[in-house]
Amino acid sequence: MLNWIATFAPNLVKYWGEFTLSIQETLQMFFYSGIIAFIVGLLLGTLFVVTKKGNIFENRLINWIIDKAINIFRSIPFIILIAALIPVTRMISGTSIGVKGAIFPLVLGCVPFFTRQVDMALSSIDEGLIEAAQSMGISPWGIIFRVYLKESIPALARSTTITAISLLGLTAMGGAVGAGGLGAFVLRYGYQNYYNDIMIICIIITLIMVLIIQFIGDLVIRKTTH
Repeated sequence: MLNWIATFAPNLVKYWGEFTLSIQETLQMFFYSGIIAFIVGLLLGTLFVVTKKGNIFENRLINWIIDKAINIFRSIPFIILIAALIPVTRMISGTSIGVKGAIFPLVLGCVPFFTRQVDMALSSIDEGLIEAAQSMGISPWGIIFRVYLKESIPALARSTTITAISLLGLTAMGGAVGAGGLGAFVLRYGYQNYYNDIMIICIIITLIMVLIIQFIGDLVIRKTTH
């Protein structure tokens, strides 16, 4: 296999071990931070929606705090955020480099975006469904799970897909500050050494990952749309 790859990507073969390791690191960063960001973003997004004025758990203070925190962190470019968080990351993770050191900043960079996506998905629910649920005596918690979350599954799947693709891009940016993965591999061996074959192959690998994410997202949307 390596002989075949060497015919069109000779420089990649020289660093094959580092290349395969960088793919593993990218996948680890993506899945670990993605799972955490999904859970936290879903919780914050739901809390933000239900605490809006006139909603089932109206609380202007909590709603204001979440709104401002989202706006602040979304306004900071990720490459600046990950560098600024190095001392905090080192305190939480014990290191600020590698996969372990990338999880916290990736989560913090992804959660505000996904929280806003969840806000838009849940806010699109027809108010008539909520009023009908209230008239049937369904509890506020029941409304959250049986109306907000259940009825917005296709929209949440679409939001999750968009966020996952964005997160994959963040893992590549993290390579610029020692997070490892494909981003660091391209910078070290492709960009700095002017090895175009390495950059092209890494672009293709990233494109394949994006297509897989999009395919899974589209599949979930089709299965849950009614």
